[in-house]
Amino acid sequence: MASSILTVRPTVSLRAVKTQTTARRSALVVRATASGAAKTGKGKAAEFCYGLPGNTAPMGDFDPFGFTKGKDETVIRRYREAELTHGRVAMLASVGFVVGENFNPFFEETIKGPAIGHFQQLPPTFWAFVLALIGLAEYLRLNKGWVDPGEKKYFTLKPEYDMGSLGWDPLSLKPKNEEELNIMKTKELNHGRLAMFGIAGEIAQELVSGKELFNLEDDGLLNDANCPPGVICDILEGSG
Repeated sequence: MASSILTVRPTVSLRAVKTQTTARRSALVVRATASGAAKTGKGKAAEFCYGLPGNTAPMGDFDPFGFTKGKDETVIRRYREAELTHGRVAMLASVGFVVGENFNPFFEETIKGPAIGHFQQLPPTFWAFVLALIGLAEYLRLNKGWVDPGEKKYFTLKPEYDMGSLGWDPLSLKPKNEEELNIMKTKELNHGRLAMFGIAGEIAQELVSGKELFNLEDDGLLNDANCPPGVICDILEGSG
């Protein structure tokens, strides 16, 4: 009987020690995880624009007017969504100015002159179509990324929404790797920023000069030597 008691006691003691050791290890893991999470959160908050991609040398943390100073992450994310949207529109517009002035097969080639005057020459039915497309695009974007105003959260993006990611990638250009994706995001932002300056300059130039940015025919770039007769050249000549 005594030998049985002696045999049980060491077993119980060993189990107790193992249990205590496991509990301590678990506590250490939990503390380490919490500490790491806290550090990550603080680090993200301490970074410029909460660590969002877009910083490019040599400008770095460029915010001379302090638009981002003292703003929480919700506001910064909304700013980024706006910057992306304006940049994409500017990229289309800056190219559209040049193309529209030299290649305009629509409306019986009656739209002519500087691009800033093309709007006034378009028929009202065309504007109704354009406004309907814009409304549809904005409706889809709002449903994709914005919190329903009925929840009493106005001008707020959904937490899971990746700014500018609307699910449209017909050429499958979006990288799978996060590091490569951030590089591509920075490139898009930089192109959009340049395009915003570009379209502003194009509009200013046409307002001051009253002339087209580039007219291939008037500039001597469109002639029989470099543009043989054909459909494309006929459209270019008729659009000038």
